[in-house]
Amino acid sequence: MSGLPPSPPHSAPAHPHARPAGAGECAARSEPVGSPTPSTKNSWTAARRAHPGPRSREGSSLSPTHTDASTGTGHNPLDRERAHLASSRAALRAMRADVESLDLSDVTGNWVNAAILQREIADRIKALADFAHTPLFFGRLDYLHAPGTDLAEGAGGEQFYIGRRHVHDADGDPMVIDWRAPVSQPFYRASRKDPLDVALRRRFGYTGGDLTAYEDEHLTDPAEAETTSALLAAEIERPRVGPMRDIVATIQPEQDEIVRADIHGSVCVQGAPGTGKTAVGLHRVAYLLYAHRERLARTGTLVIGPNRSFLHYIEQVLPALGELDVAQATVEELVAHVGVTGADPAATAVVKGDARMAAVLQRAVRSGIRLPTEPCVVVRGSRRWRVPAYELEEIVRELMDRDIRYGAALAALPQRIAHAVLVKMENGGEAPDDRVQDSVARNPAVKAAVKASWPAVDPVKLVFRLLSDAEFLAGCAEGLLTPEEQQAVLWPKAPRSAKSASWSLADAVLIDEARDLVMRTHSLGHVVLDEAQDLSPMQYRAVGRRCTTGSTTVLGDIAQGTTPWATATWAEALRHLGKPESRIEALTKTFRVPSEVIRYASRLLPGIAPDLAPAESVRESHGALRIRRLPEPEGTIAAVLAACRESLANEGSIGLIAADARVPELAAALDAAGLPYLDPGTETSAESRLTLVPASLAKGLEYDYVVLDEPAAIVDGEPDPRTGLRRLYVCLTRPVSGLTVLHSRPLPRALTVD
Repeated sequence: MSGLPPSPPHSAPAHPHARPAGAGECAARSEPVGSPTPSTKNSWTAARRAHPGPRSREGSSLSPTHTDASTGTGHNPLDRERAHLASSRAALRAMRADVESLDLSDVTGNWVNAAILQREIADRIKALADFAHTPLFFGRLDYLHAPGTDLAEGAGGEQFYIGRRHVHDADGDPMVIDWRAPVSQPFYRASRKDPLDVALRRRFGYTGGDLTAYEDEHLTDPAEAETTSALLAAEIERPRVGPMRDIVATIQPEQDEIVRADIHGSVCVQGAPGTGKTAVGLHRVAYLLYAHRERLARTGTLVIGPNRSFLHYIEQVLPALGELDVAQATVEELVAHVGVTGADPAATAVVKGDARMAAVLQRAVRSGIRLPTEPCVVVRGSRRWRVPAYELEEIVRELMDRDIRYGAALAALPQRIAHAVLVKMENGGEAPDDRVQDSVARNPAVKAAVKASWPAVDPVKLVFRLLSDAEFLAGCAEGLLTPEEQQAVLWPKAPRSAKSASWSLADAVLIDEARDLVMRTHSLGHVVLDEAQDLSPMQYRAVGRRCTTGSTTVLGDIAQGTTPWATATWAEALRHLGKPESRIEALTKTFRVPSEVIRYASRLLPGIAPDLAPAESVRESHGALRIRRLPEPEGTIAAVLAACRESLANEGSIGLIAADARVPELAAALDAAGLPYLDPGTETSAESRLTLVPASLAKGLEYDYVVLDEPAAIVDGEPDPRTGLRRLYVCLTRPVSGLTVLHSRPLPRALTVD
């Protein structure tokens, strides 16, 4: 319950369901409030001052936004909502103080329990932190009836404030409802067509941490016209400074369906640039941790990203939603059984990443198995017990036929031989017990028989031999790899030992596969895999091993696949991941990229992803795209510096994206010109807003303004034209507000067509 008197009836025009703004890969901080009645024109003007950024969209009606200027005096709904915000913050502080005051001295039995409980208390205190610039609640729902009364006649409605975490007062009554709770779902799903028993949906607008505006939608009022939320529009165009923000206030219905999908099924999201797929995946993790906390606390959750820069960019989203214990890793970190110090040529990496290598490794792991030809004789005291060769062969064949890991079979073999000995001992009149069987299993004769038939396998040494011994590789790859492919896999010059080898990422993935063949990899409860389109089949298998008993959320865009082994279809990728039954969802509305920019970039789609439909932007932003042809290559650097200075005159972050080979030259020019810049992944601030981004690291990042240097150089920097054009597509779709393309060389043909 809100604890506030109900708002007076609205006489203001309707405030319609918001078109998605801010629902993309950016964070939501726009939030709802009270009840209004002012001049639409004045309220819109005041809202623009409070929330600078959005441009009016042609053919769309922006919903009235109520601010101090538009609500007048007396019974001001904003004052009531601000009072509730202040009360809620006070209640949150009290909740934190209650936890901090807990005395644990007499409630634990030993120091281990005390340490565990102390850590849980510390995590709870951290989760209850109140960040001044993060709105505590962003919406309000006024129900027609009390939830749970099954629409009983005469049941009174209830009012709920929706926020990032649950807050209750001293009596335990809710002041803010967690956005993940079932009662909060209509905030994201309700519409005029299906209001879900909601009479009023209110969105709040904030400047910093101050509540400054609100918009209302009367979902059951047929007189209200359908309009677009000005607060949501302002949120999406709010300048980006710092790490990625959450989108909890602006999640759209199609995104919410993915976020709240059942944990028992896996979901694959095909999302065009700016559709919010990364944010949706992170909010899905937060939702699952809320709905299945005990289960996932036992089994664990993991977010996998393409590189550390990307993970650093997104790392604040889950803590902002109150979730502190979600691990993050790259694929390279997952398979870090050896240090990755080398790199393979593209052709070699493609073969090493092919799914056929799994079968090659399976043969290699089992290549040392030999059927026994000699009996095993165990001496105990004055007696000798003999297990004949044919009986040993039966035991080995049985283990070979069973679908168990090589290491598990290796552990079982001495026990099987020992059991055969015990049977003979019993037939001889003895009465051995389990301790005798364990003793026999450790007998030197049994150990020798096991070593001869089922030798131990070191995954690192096995892969080393496979990549350096042509004869061994040929035997394991016969019928699987062609002679040319085998030659591509072999090291040109074999290192002296596994320790001195210069391992590549593809090699590390092979070692990870071999390790799993020897001993099963631990499975987590839920894994989010972002930028999944870039993984090889063997890398998919490495990720799939981490969630064999759990579920996955796969995020990506086929058109942004920028590796020579990038997946062609999601069905193929999911098969390699071990989740062929996963549901595939498509997000095609982009909330981040201006329509002028996404239409330009989409000209590349017929050549790089012909089966994908172009994305549609909800944001018209005329003048967002500027293409400048430079007459001479020598003038490119000067033009880049001028474009950066021009972009820095605007609010927000600026990304200078260039081919990797040109980055050192541009870095030197920026230094000489006195323009400070950051590396990708380094948090921007109001004082330092320019980031120099190699094209290879641009994926997943976003900037208010992008200066794109020499597109042809970006294309040429990749091993093949299709990959180069996909890399260019990624770079073209990084801006939120404006894109400047500078080129002295001809643009790709698709981008020159009017």
